[in-house]
Amino acid sequence: MSLISYLKEIFKPQKETALVQLYVGLGNPGAQYEANRHNIGFMVVDAIASSVPNTSFRKKFNGLYVDVVINGKKIGLLKPMTYMNESGQSVGAARKFFKLEPEQIVVFHDELDLEPGKMRVKEGGGHAGHNGLRSIEAHLGSRDYKRVRLGIGHPGDKKRVKTYVLNDFAKAEQPWVEELQYAVGKHIGLLVNGNESDFMSKVAHDIAHVVKSEKE
Repeated sequence: MSLISYLKEIFKPQKETALVQLYVGLGNPGAQYEANRHNIGFMVVDAIASSVPNTSFRKKFNGLYVDVVINGKKIGLLKPMTYMNESGQSVGAARKFFKLEPEQIVVFHDELDLEPGKMRVKEGGGHAGHNGLRSIEAHLGSRDYKRVRLGIGHPGDKKRVKTYVLNDFAKAEQPWVEELQYAVGKHIGLLVNGNESDFMSKVAHDIAHVVKSEKE
């Protein structure tokens, strides 16, 4: 091989690796919503991005988007900027662009029916009144996407739900909120590899002491 041919081979554009999964964090844009319980999906996806060096979101798909490589797999991280109730617009646009199946989409969202700090991975099912999930289901035309349900607890009265989710986490809740974000970022490789059970147990183990101390 001649020197010119050799150099052409080295510097020719590399075929981009296909996106394996799209991780979507749900929340509302704007500083006034940043610390809301409803925004825990944004917080966790930010933590995943922070676990990968030199990661910076950019405007794309009516949201903020970046792709990262975790365990050798290309993963898209998306935070819809359409407000919670129209999250599906952003997810649908990304799904169409990358030609993804619903099963390749993982949505991180707040969950009233789980105790604060608890986390569960679930595939399919209804939206349980969550407007972000309702919008995603409508735009995907499917319920077969995965959800990472992030427990924020329930205020105890259905009439108080809207105020509860749109209020900031209380100061006493901050330790488990921060620990949950860190634990998800630390163990996200397990989810990427499809080890959902290990992912849940590792995260639960890491935040158990914080949740326990809060209850006491």
